[in-house]
Amino acid sequence: MNATQWAASIEDELKNNILSFWLNHTTDEVNGGFYGYINRSQQVDKTADKALVLNARIMWTFSAAYRLYRDSRYLETARRAYQFLKDYFTDAEHGGLYWSVSAAGEPVSTKKQVYGQAFVIYAYSEFYRATGDVSILKEVIELYHVLERHAYDPVHQGYIEALTREWKETNHNSLSAKDLNSKKSMNTHLHVLEAYTNLYRIWPAPELRHQLHELITVTLDRIVCQDSWHFKLFFDMEWQRESDHISYGHDIEGSWLLYEAAEVLGEPDLLAKVRSAALQMAEATLKEGVDQDGGLFNEAGPSGLLDTDKDWWPQAEAVVGFYNAFQLTGNETYRDAALKAWTFIERHLVDKKHGEWHWSVRRDGTLSHNEEKAGPWKCPYHNSRACMEMIQRLSTHAEFHNNKTLEVE
Repeated sequence: MNATQWAASIEDELKNNILSFWLNHTTDEVNGGFYGYINRSQQVDKTADKALVLNARIMWTFSAAYRLYRDSRYLETARRAYQFLKDYFTDAEHGGLYWSVSAAGEPVSTKKQVYGQAFVIYAYSEFYRATGDVSILKEVIELYHVLERHAYDPVHQGYIEALTREWKETNHNSLSAKDLNSKKSMNTHLHVLEAYTNLYRIWPAPELRHQLHELITVTLDRIVCQDSWHFKLFFDMEWQRESDHISYGHDIEGSWLLYEAAEVLGEPDLLAKVRSAALQMAEATLKEGVDQDGGLFNEAGPSGLLDTDKDWWPQAEAVVGFYNAFQLTGNETYRDAALKAWTFIERHLVDKKHGEWHWSVRRDGTLSHNEEKAGPWKCPYHNSRACMEMIQRLSTHAEFHNNKTLEVE
């Protein structure tokens, strides 16, 4: 297929499978907001807790979709997510937002996970980009100041992983059961970077510019391994490494998010440095993390692959990350890798019966044990963002206009 056809297939997937699923199946009409859990058989757990990340990602997704398509249903859904975040997650006494609430909206986990705060900044910034709502701009700037006041490490730089409801030190830092209980992590820094990039688009204040520049530099100097061009994942307060695992999805996602951040900041010397690192990361991921079928493995360690399952979100990020490398270099190997990743998604992850994407497939193509279709970590953000990114990249790139045929093996 040519680039025009590729863009059309991506848009069809975005509008008629991903966004339609969330519009039609996830709204909680009894308690407000959205259901906390739906499995791949379309069974809803109406008693499930509701996660900050899920609601913030829904808000970001539908804000971005409204900005692209101006469909009133998308705006209504984004506003619904915002209202639930404001009414039930926001801590009016101490600032910031809770990590989770019950199905009815009662606080369950009141700790301030910095990763979660970052996604709210990301979502609120996108809502402002879509609507120009000045009240949202004020709220997101205030949340930025709260985060800087409590979570920034002025001694070693970077951001602390988590704090208590009152923004005090805690020993409960990990995002999930699979994460280390470390004081700092790649994952949190990557998404603070992403959030601050989006915030800078709407609020280019000198203080934010300084913090974004520093965060890019910290990522390059502390988090990217200059020997392997993979992300280091977990750290103590002084940036001593606490894990030797490799996350291929984060590597390829980080490659394009880093470049986007430097591009938005607009400093030529920094952009050149980031470009070099981003391409090294994309190349390392392509050489080591991609299977013959175009799918991206989950994890590896010093002795080789540790997790050969192929979760939905690394595949989505591979499409954008490899295509970004193609745009930066003109090297068609990266474009082909992006297309193969998309083809893998269509063949193995898209749920043609119930909609949306499955969580994961094993290396042999069978569905993995995880049945989550919507939940704390299964959200519309990775896949919808990949679609929106690719629609815009394909429509602006020269390849789109000459309609060069792209081959899929």
